[in-house]
Amino acid sequence: MLKIVQAPNPVLSQKTKEVKKIDKSILKLLEGMTQALLSAKDPVGVGLAAPQVEKSLQIFIAKPTLKSKNQVFINPKIIQKTKISHLTTDNDRGQQLNDISTKKLPANPRQTKLEGCLSLPNIWGEVKRESEITVSYLDEKGNLLTRKFSGFIATIIQHELDHLNGILFTKRVLEQKGTLYKSHKDEKGEDVFEELEI
Repeated sequence: MLKIVQAPNPVLSQKTKEVKKIDKSILKLLEGMTQALLSAKDPVGVGLAAPQVEKSLQIFIAKPTLKSKNQVFINPKIIQKTKISHLTTDNDRGQQLNDISTKKLPANPRQTKLEGCLSLPNIWGEVKRESEITVSYLDEKGNLLTRKFSGFIATIIQHELDHLNGILFTKRVLEQKGTLYKSHKDEKGEDVFEELEI
């Protein structure tokens, strides 16, 4: 199975290359990425970009819920942003989700949703993302699609597109003058969040 690399692996800060042809090697990569994403359990993975498995290609997959079908995005581009930025406030039905991830800060009365990343374990932060985007991309069969996405899936897509441009979500948090948190498990096995000093 493909291994998900951790920051500061240099592949995570490189711009990816366009996929010229969807051949057997690309399909095999997609299969490996899907297995790697499904194997992420605490928290559950909802998206994975090719650089996270050390392939510098414009590919990512998204799976917003446990029951949703895996979606493949090859050479994706945002062609329209139709809503103003907001903090991620998806209805994730209580699931713990990662890369992207959403976790609730227990001590925060606003129930802030936090982004995380499988390549940055136990690091979380608030990120402002567009709530609705239109994306042009190829699927695994080579079909060119243009679709509008909103809510949580739009957040996942923007997080993964950042990966394709060599940007980790922590950079977005810092640009937006947000707060980063580190999590660990307490004696009951529940997540505890501590603010990181930057």
